[in-house]
Amino acid sequence: MRQVEKFSDILQRAKERKGGAAALAALVGKPLSNKAIAQLPDSVFLAEFSKKVFQSGFVWRVVRQKWPAFCELFFDFDIEKMLLLSDEMLEKRAQDPRIIRNLNKVFTIRDNALMIYHVQQQHGSFARFVADWPSADIIGLWNYLKKHGARLGGNTGPYALRTLGKDTFLLTQDVEAYLKAYGVFDGGISSKRSQQQIQQQFNDWQQQSGLSLQEISQIVSYSVGENYAGMQQ
Repeated sequence: MRQVEKFSDILQRAKERKGGAAALAALVGKPLSNKAIAQLPDSVFLAEFSKKVFQSGFVWRVVRQKWPAFCELFFDFDIEKMLLLSDEMLEKRAQDPRIIRNLNKVFTIRDNALMIYHVQQQHGSFARFVADWPSADIIGLWNYLKKHGARLGGNTGPYALRTLGKDTFLLTQDVEAYLKAYGVFDGGISSKRSQQQIQQQFNDWQQQSGLSLQEISQIVSYSVGENYAGMQQ
């Protein structure tokens, strides 16, 4: 096991691989502020969760092409309207050729609407709940989505959070390979212990750098692996 590098060394290597500080900065995105996240409609969260569920194991391009029909059939993912849909109504929509006809995934839309509804009753809005969740325990939010949501485990929930602007690292292949090579975690990557070890490492890097978890995660990815020009992480 090698000693984990200081983040400044990782950052320097990423700059060299990507052609300098400006080139790297152009590739690295930043999360939204907590205030901006809190102002998002809860329907946006349900829409993104649903999109990521359908993209999982499928061609993302096809999902994007069919997404306008999803929005039409599922009332733009309005939470209250989704909760009014019966099993029979969902089954009928799942047969519509304009969308991806996967009944089990269609049912997750209502399931995740119910999760969001329950959070609304306690926190006022799901957006506020997500905004208030501390990034220093972002794996706790991952686990919440996995436990209370439908098909939001693995990378599905984290990728949705990233798209929605919540500050989170992602366990991409490059990030996982780096963390494993340096012995940051010592079990399966999805185990509670391993994820706590990974969270602590990202928290340490954040203290060193002052950057967001998203920026750190992307920079780690750009510092290792195949050096494809313009590759997004």
